[in-house]
Amino acid sequence: MRIGVDVGGTNTDAVLMDGRRVLAWAKSPTTADVSSGIQASIGSILSQSGVATSDIRLVLIGTTHFTNAFVERKHLLEVGVLRLALPAGRGIPPLADWPEAMRRAVGEHVFEVAGGYQYDGRVNAALDETAVAAAADEMVRRGLRTVAITGVFSHVNPDMEIRAGEIVAERIPGASISLSHRIGRLGMLERENATVMNACLADLSALVVRSFGEALKGLDIAAPFFVSQNDGTLMSGETVQKYPVLTFASGPTNSMRGAAYLSGLQNAMVADIGGTTTDVGVLINGFPRESSVTVDIGGVRTNFRMPDILSIGLGGGSIVRTDGAVTVGPDSVGFKLIQDARVFGGDVLTASDIAVASGLAEIGDKSRVADIDPDLAAAALAAIQFKLAEAVDRMRTSAEPLPLILVGGGAVLVSGAVQGAAEIVRPQYASVANAIGAAIAQVSGEVDRVVAYAEVGRDAALAAASAEAIDLAVAAGAARASVQVIDVEEVPLAYIPGGAVRLRVRAVGDLIQ
Repeated sequence: MRIGVDVGGTNTDAVLMDGRRVLAWAKSPTTADVSSGIQASIGSILSQSGVATSDIRLVLIGTTHFTNAFVERKHLLEVGVLRLALPAGRGIPPLADWPEAMRRAVGEHVFEVAGGYQYDGRVNAALDETAVAAAADEMVRRGLRTVAITGVFSHVNPDMEIRAGEIVAERIPGASISLSHRIGRLGMLERENATVMNACLADLSALVVRSFGEALKGLDIAAPFFVSQNDGTLMSGETVQKYPVLTFASGPTNSMRGAAYLSGLQNAMVADIGGTTTDVGVLINGFPRESSVTVDIGGVRTNFRMPDILSIGLGGGSIVRTDGAVTVGPDSVGFKLIQDARVFGGDVLTASDIAVASGLAEIGDKSRVADIDPDLAAAALAAIQFKLAEAVDRMRTSAEPLPLILVGGGAVLVSGAVQGAAEIVRPQYASVANAIGAAIAQVSGEVDRVVAYAEVGRDAALAAASAEAIDLAVAAGAARASVQVIDVEEVPLAYIPGGAVRLRVRAVGDLIQ
C-alpha cells in the first residue's frame, strides 16, 4: 500500500495504490499551511477505501512550493556566494545575469577566491584556504546563514568544493551549505545560479518538510515519506531539505510519469491540461524528455536537469472572447473558476462553459449556458484544438506522429482528433495523473562528466560511468537488483584535445520497501 500526493498551487491531489492498482483518489484545496490540505486529501482516500493507516508502507509527495517561492521571491534567504575560480573566473562575476529584483532578494554577498580544476580534473589553481576562511568570517559578520559554493569543473573533481565547505562549516556552525557539484551540470555560471537558488530556499525547505511530517503524524501514518524530483524519481525528506531546487518542475514531470503508467505507453506525447495552463511534453522510455538547453526560472539561467516542457495559456478557466474571431485564453479566471464561470453563476464565459454547453463535461448548472450559440461553441472548440495542435507540433522532433495522452482536469476540452498526433489516449484516472506519477516514482543516480576517450577508451569510460550511476541510485535507496541504465548521452567536445566527450549516464531502480 502506498499513497501518492501532489501539492499544487490550487489543489492537493491524493491517490491510494495497492501495488500498481488505484484503490481511491481525492482532490482538496491546497492550504497555506500545507499540512491541512494534505490531511484532507489523504483522509478522504482512507475513508473511501477503509484501509488502516498501519497498512500504508510509503507516502510519496510532489510539490510546487519551492518553484513558486523562488519565482515570487517569497521566503528567500540572503546567500553567501563563494566562487572557487580565480584567476580564470574573474571575467563574469557571480549573479551578473540575475534580474535586479532577484539579486536584491538573495543579497549581493559575493566572494571570489583562487581555485578550480581543468576539464579532466587536473588542478587549474590551488585552493586558497586562507581566503575561504576570511570569506566565511565576513559572512558571519553579515549575519548570513546559508552559503553556495561553486568551483570550476567541480562536477569532474569535487575535492575543492568539499574542502571549502568544511572550512565554512567550521567558521559558521549550523550554516546550510550548498555545493554545486551535487546540483548542476557542465557550465559553471548556470551551475552556480542553480546552487544559489538552492541555498536561498534553505529555511523554506525545512518548513515544508516539517509540514509534510506533521501532516502524516496527524493522520497517525508512521510510514516514511519521499518527495519527487524533477526527473521523475524520488529523494528522502532529509535530501529535500538539502536540495529543494531539485523539485523544480516536478509537477509536470509527475503528470507525465502518471500518463505513461496509466496508458501503458513508453514513447508518446503528453498534454496535461489544468485550469490555467496546458503543459506539453514528450515521453521517452517512460520518462520525460529532458531539456537540452539552459532553463530560465524567474529570469535566472540554470543547467540542472529539467523536463522539456512547453506551457501554453489553455485550461478550464481560459476566458473565451467573441470580439470578431472567437479566441480562447491565454488569460484565465484561474482558481476563481467556481465563482466566475457562467455554469457556477458568474458572468465570465470560460472554456469550461463551452465544454458543458457542448456536452463534453457535466459540472455546475448546465441551464446557465443553454443560450450559447452552437456555432460559437464549435468555433471555441476548434480554437482549443488548434492551440493544442500547434503546441504538439512545436514539441515534435520528427515527422513521425506519436500518440497524445491527455491528462488533467481540463482534458475534457479536447473533443476530437489533434493534428500531428497518431491517436488520442484518455486513460482512466487522468485527472489525478500527477499524484499517480508521484506514487509510482523510482530512485535514480546520474553521472555527468567530461572524459578523454583517447586516454581511457570508450568502452571502459562507459562501463565506469554506468557502474557509478548504478551505485549512486543504490545509495539513494534503490534496490540494486532493480537498477537499470536507461539513458546514455555522448557529446563530442571538438574544442578540447584528447578525444574529449561529455558523457552523461542515468540509472533508475525501484525504491527499497
